[in-house]
Amino acid sequence: MTTRIPSLNWLRVFEAAARTESFARAAAQLNMSAAAVSQQVKALETQLGTPLFHRHAHAVTLTEAGRAYLPSVQQSLLMLETATTGLFGESREQRLFVQSVLLFAHGVLARGLPQFQAAHPHINLALSTGNLAADFANQFTDLQIVFGNPSLFGTQGDELQREVLYPVAPPEIAAQIQAPQDLFRFALIEVSTHRASWVQVFEQLRLSHGQARYFFADNSLMAAELSAQGLGIALARAPASDAAVRAGGLVRCLPDVEVPGQEAYHLIYPDRGAMRPAAKMFRDWLLDYLRTA
Repeated sequence: MTTRIPSLNWLRVFEAAARTESFARAAAQLNMSAAAVSQQVKALETQLGTPLFHRHAHAVTLTEAGRAYLPSVQQSLLMLETATTGLFGESREQRLFVQSVLLFAHGVLARGLPQFQAAHPHINLALSTGNLAADFANQFTDLQIVFGNPSLFGTQGDELQREVLYPVAPPEIAAQIQAPQDLFRFALIEVSTHRASWVQVFEQLRLSHGQARYFFADNSLMAAELSAQGLGIALARAPASDAAVRAGGLVRCLPDVEVPGQEAYHLIYPDRGAMRPAAKMFRDWLLDYLRTA
């Protein structure tokens, strides 16, 4: 009887290429040549009878079929790794897949991950980011860091961090904001994907926002950069946005204005008792890191 179950090595190569979006980077991770990676991916595509990647000059991207296949491949590889560890002891290297809201990954995780990797060099961490709820659906990950209602994303989790909103701009614009009404002299950069917005700031300041002129961006990093380029005033979402605010040379517009956010960042996982060892280590590290940061 013939089987369509592909070679385990082909699947391992496919997963690395999909994660890195590069045959060359996958080759470096797997200690292979880029040509060998390309050949094994092609063999897998031939057996499955469909392309898994779009080939570009310096990168590859998944086809619809590749995107649909990747979560099952990742989960199967990790199940095999977990079973092997359970029967034969810890392997030299463990994989860990973490998905995070972009702003938290940029402003919080990026600063702390070198510490985590130094403490756990045997963990091969793959970090991906998203903004919309759809970005976190139907994805295979060990852990997800989301913003908002955690019940929309998973069954168990930990609250990580809340946020504080305040307006920021380049110094030359901030100097012109002497009173809350002065905000309306400039475009207000709104993040369309974020639940917390200028409306909450205006409510606390008891201002009507009918005079406001908005420019919409799809994430807070873009909003900070647009403000840094002089387009208008952005909302800091401290402390996750602190790095972006510093990098853009932005300053507070109204030093006394701070609006507590209504929602929080959460670490989400399916079942704490069933966590793989690498995920438990990351959770313990992250909770401790945020307590002491």
